[in-house]
Amino acid sequence: MPESHDIVIAGAGLAGAMLAAELGKAGHRVRLFERRRDPRRADAESGRSINLAISVRGLHALQSAGVEAEVLAEAIKMPGRMVHLDGQEIFSAYSRDPKRAINSVSRSGLNRLLVEAAAASPGVEVIFEARCVDADFTDHQRPAAVFEHEDGRRERIEADLVIGTDGAFSAVRAAMQRTSRFDFSQTYLAAGYKELTIPPADHEDGPHGRFRIEPNALHVWPHGGSMMIALPNIDGSFTCTLFWPFEGDHSFATLENADDETVRAFFERHYGDAVPHMPTLIEDWNHNPTSPLVTIRCRPWHRGRAVLLGDAAHAIVPFYGQGANASFEDVEGLVSALAAHPSDLDDAITAYEASRIENANAIADLALDQFIDMRDRSGSRTQRLAKKGSQFLGAVVPFWWTPLYDMVSFTRIPYATALAKSRRQAQTLKTMASFLLPILVIVLLLVFTLLIQSSI
Repeated sequence: MPESHDIVIAGAGLAGAMLAAELGKAGHRVRLFERRRDPRRADAESGRSINLAISVRGLHALQSAGVEAEVLAEAIKMPGRMVHLDGQEIFSAYSRDPKRAINSVSRSGLNRLLVEAAAASPGVEVIFEARCVDADFTDHQRPAAVFEHEDGRRERIEADLVIGTDGAFSAVRAAMQRTSRFDFSQTYLAAGYKELTIPPADHEDGPHGRFRIEPNALHVWPHGGSMMIALPNIDGSFTCTLFWPFEGDHSFATLENADDETVRAFFERHYGDAVPHMPTLIEDWNHNPTSPLVTIRCRPWHRGRAVLLGDAAHAIVPFYGQGANASFEDVEGLVSALAAHPSDLDDAITAYEASRIENANAIADLALDQFIDMRDRSGSRTQRLAKKGSQFLGAVVPFWWTPLYDMVSFTRIPYATALAKSRRQAQTLKTMASFLLPILVIVLLLVFTLLIQSSI
């Protein structure tokens, strides 16, 4: 029988809840702490509502957790982007294979499912309204995490293994940052985000039924330096997100302290085809917060037998739709490492980190690149042609060329491998072009010369 460990997990978000469920099934004793109320309660905090784009990587982990079917039953497939430009709608498929799509999933709904799975797993205890405020790695064999309960009481919990899944501003990671030789970087975009809503249609007799706009697409309104996106929800609504600079001509500062009429006029000018579908625009604008976008990297991901996972180890911006997918792969990586090294936690932690850290850095880079692509090039004819060309090569010579988006979203090829392969493909294509272009010019000159001679 595999060795059972006493494990404490700080944070019952997506990654922490899935991890607790999987570790419980593997026979470990798990205590899962979460600062918020139980998400299954009617009065639970909603938290962030940005929809999740779940792709092949995430679905594989959800299948292992036993909730894939339930998730897909409430998901909406998005086989491509719908770009809104100058009053026109331009659909751009993610892949030449029409069956390939990413799935729009409710973050809060998925979190509830995973918490239920964790609570139902043998050996798992879930404690809510207990915020992780510190961690202690002094005793290598028995690290500890410190939790503050709702009544202000602090509790120090020791375990064989402490896992920080407490998000981008992790208390477990903060404790690691106070130790020597711990690398950490935190980089904010000059842009932030604010959420708005397109509610379900009042009647279902429109072209999209209860949806006001096409449901099977990720909608993008690019505006050179800023953009709005919208993802569909199963109830017919869309969660819209503004990604705007904090300062500048088309920024959050532009409308700071603006009255309702000015805000509406601004949106009608720049997002004219969306505004008729947004009856709560002004209410959403006034009441929903503006939040920053941050990329966090660190190395190592552990101190002794305390380890980081998910956003606590590698927070990324949301533009590739891979944040949750990457965190779920972390879960699979750690669970596999513990199974492969059942009696040696140190080896398991080392193996987990080695399998994941470069992949996390790769998807962080890809997400930043995707921000530029979506914001500045979504409406570009050149960009659409380049994407179609890449998809064509992938269909004609699949042994040589695989589009980067396909590798990231529709396979489980490690992110770092996908990024490296994409760069090699691009360099090979560039090299071939540098050789073929002079030959093409020579051939054209010869043809032109022959035509001239034949006409004399």
